[in-house]
Amino acid sequence: MHARTVLVVDDESSVRSSLEMALGKAGYLTRTAASGNDALNILKKQSVDIVLSDLKMPDGDGMDLLRAIKNDHPNIEVILLTGYGTIEKAVDAMKDGAYDFITKPFKKAVILGAVERAVERQLLTQENKYLKAQLGSMKSYDTIIGNSQALRDVLAMVERVAPLTSTVLISGASGTGKELIARAIHRHSPRALKRFVPINCAAIPENLIESELFGHMKGSFTGAMRDKEGLFKVATGGTLFLDEISSMPLNLQVKLLRAIEQKEILPVGSTNPEVVDVRIVGATNKELFAAVEAGTFREDLYYRLNVIGITIPPLKERIDDIPDLVAHFVEVYNVQLNKQIHKIDEHTLRVLMNQPWKGNVRELENAVERAMILCDGNDLSIEQFPYLYSTNEAPRGSGNDLKSSVRNFEKGTILNALKAAGNDKHEAANSLGLSLSSLYRKITELGIEFKEE
Repeated sequence: MHARTVLVVDDESSVRSSLEMALGKAGYLTRTAASGNDALNILKKQSVDIVLSDLKMPDGDGMDLLRAIKNDHPNIEVILLTGYGTIEKAVDAMKDGAYDFITKPFKKAVILGAVERAVERQLLTQENKYLKAQLGSMKSYDTIIGNSQALRDVLAMVERVAPLTSTVLISGASGTGKELIARAIHRHSPRALKRFVPINCAAIPENLIESELFGHMKGSFTGAMRDKEGLFKVATGGTLFLDEISSMPLNLQVKLLRAIEQKEILPVGSTNPEVVDVRIVGATNKELFAAVEAGTFREDLYYRLNVIGITIPPLKERIDDIPDLVAHFVEVYNVQLNKQIHKIDEHTLRVLMNQPWKGNVRELENAVERAMILCDGNDLSIEQFPYLYSTNEAPRGSGNDLKSSVRNFEKGTILNALKAAGNDKHEAANSLGLSLSSLYRKITELGIEFKEE
């Protein structure tokens, strides 16, 4: 946890100095102000966690400062110092959002105890907000759409590795859903209630990525105005997702390897290693071993990351998932775009399944979103996909509701596979990328009738 910053506001210099010294010895960073206006100016420029303020201010009532802080900085906890004659006003201040009030004369131990409790409350509030956000988004993290054999193999591996602590390396082309798989690993692991912290290694300048990962100490370089907690510390107890890991600079790869092997980090400017408890999941859209052979990626780090490897197939190798993905994206964008798309014809689905989708699932999602924006009615058809590659598919059908279209398409695809396989269900299942039990289930669900040979 980074050192908390306490702003002391009092017009008496002796009080400010005394509290500044006591708080500093207790490990807090301190700022001081002699008036409410000075305090507000500091808050505009610097990050502060706790404000410790006298209720009687030379330039106005401390209540005005409290209200201004709570209006502009609601996450800051405010503790008021008051004389016996203003206790009633201090109680009113509690109603306006003050965390606590302490009567004068006070003991430093009482001040430190109040500040410590305020910090604990602040941390608890932040953690509650995070957990609510995680729970609220749990459905979207676990929405991995499709039932192809290729995808089911990936999900089976996710289920196998999620309970472990081993590092995982996820490989796959851009747009295949590597972060979605990483989130699924975290969500189904014992670390699920702790943080999932993603970082794109290619998106951060080389001179900043070390500080982002490991943190830094105040004054360790130009612009380091305060201690900074790195993402390894932020992800304590949880999962750190290193996307585009192949872009990490060679000099930093050594420090990452040490962090993984020794389970400790060294913030920039510090000489004291810090123990960390983080699970590492890396991802790459490149052939990482080729980078090892080219000398741009350390071989020892590659093997440390690739303890468990998961490869996500491109969309062209799981085309049976496209109807389900389209149905899902239509449902999502009906809400986001305030649309009511209920119909899609089989011809359009066939065209979508015959596209190369070089951008994979992300490209398909963008295509569906764009088509829905262009659609003025309730029917989604090929006219809304004018940029797709041409296809020799048969003319579109009469159009049904979305679920029926997907159902009819699946039924026709299975019938064609059975016909091509001479009703050999084993062969048909293999050609469809389904297990035999899944094929039987689909046959029953779709009411498919055929003659047993």
